[in-house]
Amino acid sequence: MNRKELNPEASPQAAFGARLRSLREARGWTQEDLAERMGYSSVHISAVETGRKSATLRFSRSADAVLGLVGTADAFEREYREIKHGSLLEGFPEYVSFEGRAVEIRLYEVGVVPGLLQTPEYAATLEADAVRREAITPEQAEERVELVTRRQTMLVRTPSPLIHAVLDESCVRRPMGDDPAVMDAQFDRLLKFAEMPNTVLQIAPFSMGARRPFSLPVTVLTLSDRSIMSYAESAQRGHLERDGASVVPILSAYHQLQAEALSQAASVVLIDQLRKGYQ
Repeated sequence: MNRKELNPEASPQAAFGARLRSLREARGWTQEDLAERMGYSSVHISAVETGRKSATLRFSRSADAVLGLVGTADAFEREYREIKHGSLLEGFPEYVSFEGRAVEIRLYEVGVVPGLLQTPEYAATLEADAVRREAITPEQAEERVELVTRRQTMLVRTPSPLIHAVLDESCVRRPMGDDPAVMDAQFDRLLKFAEMPNTVLQIAPFSMGARRPFSLPVTVLTLSDRSIMSYAESAQRGHLERDGASVVPILSAYHQLQAEALSQAASVVLIDQLRKGYQ
């Protein structure tokens, strides 16, 4: 039987189909098996898996029910809504599916506090400006804020993933919104994040200058089988790199970043000073 190779990076629909096939095959089911369980034809299943047909809300909910994903962060219904409304950068939904299963997460962010560490108020303020600029709709802003909350549930799962977060100093120096309470709560959130047993928080100070190995945000994930992948974004889309040979140099540069950044203790002092209004 001819088996079409899938490219999940081709489009959000392709990522949806590739994940459906992966979960189906992990259970040892044929397309006919899944079709019977979901109440669709095997031709329909094949068309969704290969990206020739877009999934509907009914299809997504049926897949969740059959695959035991109802109400989870990996639910196909959530992915369907993200695709339908286009509220997320292309490539990001696929990354999120791996992020939720990673055992180690190493992230570097510039300019804004990363989503995994944001308070709902900080996230809402950030997205409200995107609405003001007419980059997204109010409905899409709500979806993005909701996704921030869903992603953060992984911080308290058992076993907890190990999270290394290095923030460029601009992340904590840049005010978000006109209400000082937003930044006060965000600083408090960062300090609590640093206290967690499965986290490391560091600030990369401006004084690092040319010693900074990254000029753009980057994330490196380690999965339970010790495979690694990296994720980075351009203005147009996100890119998930799964080739270990390409990811290893990024991981090495990340270690260099950590060595040059402030220690967690010094980073906490800086954040606490900013929280108290010191510059």
